[in-house]
Amino acid sequence: MKNIDKQHVDFFAEILMQLKPVSGFFVDYPFIFALLIMVLFTVLAMIAAVIVHRLVGRLAAKTRFSWDDHVIEALRRPVFWSVIFIGIMTALQPLEPGKIFHSVVESVLLTIMIMLWSGFIVRSVRIALRAMSDSSSKTLIRKQTVPLFDNLAFIVVVVVAIYFIFRSWDIDMTAWLASAGIVGIAIGFAAKDTLANLFSGVFILADAPYNIGDYVVLDSGERGKVTHIGIRSTRLITRDDVEITIPNAIMGNTRIINESGGPHEKYRIRVSISVAYGSDIDQVKALLMEIATSEPQVCANPEPRVRFRMFGDSGLSIDLLCWVENPELRGRVLDTLNTVIYKRFNTENIEIPYSKQDIYIKEMPR
Repeated sequence: MKNIDKQHVDFFAEILMQLKPVSGFFVDYPFIFALLIMVLFTVLAMIAAVIVHRLVGRLAAKTRFSWDDHVIEALRRPVFWSVIFIGIMTALQPLEPGKIFHSVVESVLLTIMIMLWSGFIVRSVRIALRAMSDSSSKTLIRKQTVPLFDNLAFIVVVVVAIYFIFRSWDIDMTAWLASAGIVGIAIGFAAKDTLANLFSGVFILADAPYNIGDYVVLDSGERGKVTHIGIRSTRLITRDDVEITIPNAIMGNTRIINESGGPHEKYRIRVSISVAYGSDIDQVKALLMEIATSEPQVCANPEPRVRFRMFGDSGLSIDLLCWVENPELRGRVLDTLNTVIYKRFNTENIEIPYSKQDIYIKEMPR
């Protein structure tokens, strides 16, 4: 790569050297000639940036996509600085610096150029992935798989960038690659838990048993909202505003209840109550339906239901079933319904039985 860029630099330098006046003014004053080269390339860099912004930007604006506008906007910076760096390398030719100095400066500039273009590629891939995930949910690239492709693209770009940076410094990569293979085997044995989390994270992102924003319940009893799904771990925020970080190896091998899963995010809550024997069961059912339908946080569709479950030891067991918009409202709505039911039962003189024990004394001791 360094040789190719050097050929371009020599080509520009040769053209500019042919433009010198016959009088040899620029030969006698190489610093002035180098300064003129930098001015020329600065103008060229500004023209290139304007072309990218206006001409290419107008062409991108005519497409039916919106993400390409952001890519064109990000392209201005690497294009501008690439032209500037080529100008610096070209301006060094008439100055005739030392070979070592010239090689170091050239390698430094090439390294910066590689980093600029690598950053542009990473940013463009992220913009494209998010646009593709928003456009359709039937493709492989979905909201839950975007972090996977994002991280893979980042790793690939970084590895390729490191390779070309080493090449720009004329470093032979053969021995490095061989050493990397041996080190990779050693790291694989030493970091088997980390690799297990990595592969589990890939499977979780691909299979999507839960998404960001879902309420899940783990085998250990933790219940919270998924805030982040990464390659190594998954993070939950509980109702106590405590963040829990769980390795993906555990998430991939445990039983998870996704309360936000199913045909919709609505969550059914159950209010279990008991009324004394002898109570008017029809009145109790009508009263519970009235309480549920009058609560604004209870969904009208599906509509609430009342079920007479069983004859209990102390009373009749009845369940009030109703839905809320999301699992986050479960505790709040249960508190409201329990409070209203207790007050209305007291007003209607409906007895809520509780455990009682009667003691009969057959004979008083002497």
